[in-house]
Amino acid sequence: MMTSAELLTLSPVMPVVVADEIEPAAEVAKALLAGGITVIELTLRTPVALAAIEHIASEVPGIVVGAGTVTTPTQARQAADAGAAFLVTPGCTDALLAGAEDTGLPFLPGVATVSEAMRLAENGLDSLKFFPAEANGGVAALRAIEGPLPDLRFCPTGGITEHSAPGYLALPNVGCVGGSWLTPRDAIAARDWARIERLAARARSLAG
Repeated sequence: MMTSAELLTLSPVMPVVVADEIEPAAEVAKALLAGGITVIELTLRTPVALAAIEHIASEVPGIVVGAGTVTTPTQARQAADAGAAFLVTPGCTDALLAGAEDTGLPFLPGVATVSEAMRLAENGLDSLKFFPAEANGGVAALRAIEGPLPDLRFCPTGGITEHSAPGYLALPNVGCVGGSWLTPRDAIAARDWARIERLAARARSLAG
């Protein structure tokens, strides 16, 4: 099993996907994979999310599928049972931290402040999600955090676009960024898999 640190190296952009239907979720994953993206974070924001994770894990073995917007220990366990390979949380309570650790899966706990990051570092975690990135100071905030906390690495998510992503990726404490622009809901609704593949290929090129 990969580590949380290794999650940050799978792709310069981790696609953040909202699934409204089960079947198209696998087609989205296939399009991302065709564009060179090997990881997908499917958020637990819809009633079909867990089933969509299970569908992707079964039908698209070449992509690493994880569960995002995990907010309770129950969701962490449900995601693991559905076949999620990793977990991403928007924030991190004591109960959620324990629940995520109990699954044995790598996970990226969300932080918005230096104190939250320090607390998780005290618990042995060095790979974190910075959320919501743009609302919390974006590139400037992460550059400032790097000074006192140089051993932590982040996946900033929230408000990041194809145009702003390179600024984040240039920071030494950023391993990847999370972004929803790779899988627009109108493209999914139109079954425009070629558009998603093109967006994935452009995102992949952000690695340099």
